Amino acid sequence: MSVRDHHGLELSGASAFAAEKFQQALHAYYCFYGDGMAPLDEAIADSPRFVMAHVLKAYMTLIGENTATAMQGVAAFEAAKDLNANSRELGHLAAIGSLLAGEVRGAARILEDVSVACPRDVLALQAGQTFDFLLGDSRMLRDRITRALPAWSEGMPDRHAVLGMLSFGYEETGLYAQAEAAGRAAVALEPTNNWAQHGVAHVLEMQDRRPEGVAWMTRENTAWQPESTLAVHNWWHLALFHLGLGETDEVLRLFDGPIFGQPSNRAFDMLDAAALLWRLDMLGVDVGDRWTVVSDTFATEPFGASAFVDSHAVMAHAKAGRMDEARAVVEAQDAAISGPGDNAYFAREVGKPLCQAYLAFAQGDHARTCELLRGVRNRSARFGGSHAQRDVIDLTLIAAAGRSGDQALKRALEAERAAALPHPELAARLAA
Repeated sequence: MSVRDHHGLELSGASAFAAEKFQQALHAYYCFYGDGMAPLDEAIADSPRFVMAHVLKAYMTLIGENTATAMQGVAAFEAAKDLNANSRELGHLAAIGSLLAGEVRGAARILEDVSVACPRDVLALQAGQTFDFLLGDSRMLRDRITRALPAWSEGMPDRHAVLGMLSFGYEETGLYAQAEAAGRAAVALEPTNNWAQHGVAHVLEMQDRRPEGVAWMTRENTAWQPESTLAVHNWWHLALFHLGLGETDEVLRLFDGPIFGQPSNRAFDMLDAAALLWRLDMLGVDVGDRWTVVSDTFATEPFGASAFVDSHAVMAHAKAGRMDEARAVVEAQDAAISGPGDNAYFAREVGKPLCQAYLAFAQGDHARTCELLRGVRNRSARFGGSHAQRDVIDLTLIAAAGRSGDQALKRALEAERAAALPHPELAARLAA
């Protein structure tokens, strides 16, 4: 008899013991909390032909990680691709194959079909939403999850994970009330769910509810903090709340502590560090030698594979005074545009002009920065990330307009920004 998980999905090549360890690893993956790799390695050691264990290892190590870690994902795919697998598992393997070929859009579409056929495959939903994030596809961030909702009733195991994903999908499509409700419900079911915690943080950020954001991250729920594998990003959200309140000393304390006190060359960690320093720098805050540390960390990884990451590398190198390195990243966008995979599209549509704009800003050519950013900001979602992450583009444009002497453009951009906020008193304060 084949082994099945608690949703009735067949697990090819698994023993009962391996399936139990796999479930532990899945829980850690859904929550971005705790050590999921240890039980996963136990599952693989016990059942080396366990297809989905290798699949999970690939997802855990290929996305947003450094080069050394990503090689583990390549090895996991190689170990699994020729094993006996059912149609659902073959879909996962095909998605990973597409990802390794640089075809993120193809991988997202494959997992879309897996989720349509198997809406209780939470791993397909979560990996698929991650691909949607890499693509900046806000509608699929939501709709991939809402399609599966009829299969999820109250009391089902892993429902917190689905609600956490739903929260982020709703937030990225501007459905803030629904997003906050889903995220808070997920955290009530599973307080360590970092993705749900993060979904609510996004809502509070987009609505400029800064004091509430601080409370949410530091008092209302702190269970996410001790063993978070999304720690840098969630602490980054807390830093943005303090930044919006003008509490720059606290922002620097967070940077020197949980955000980048121990420099990480994970892609997502490096870009959060660079984006936070860039915001501080635009406010005239002296960040000391912190730019050098971030630039050093970016230098440990190759560039040219992700336009989204590369744009942040330009920030770090340019602000550290390493203009040759910054120019090299900008020039790498041309090679990316002529290369294989979806990054050619990302670099052409957004990456190259954005990298050029950040370099121009760092060099003091603010008129050139405005020209480049005005041409790219309305399509910036095409190279991935969230609204909160891409907000640095608008902030840079506003700063560049002011520094170039174009006060009319600066006032217009500030009025546009104020009008987008839900609270009239906040809009009036920003417009002033």
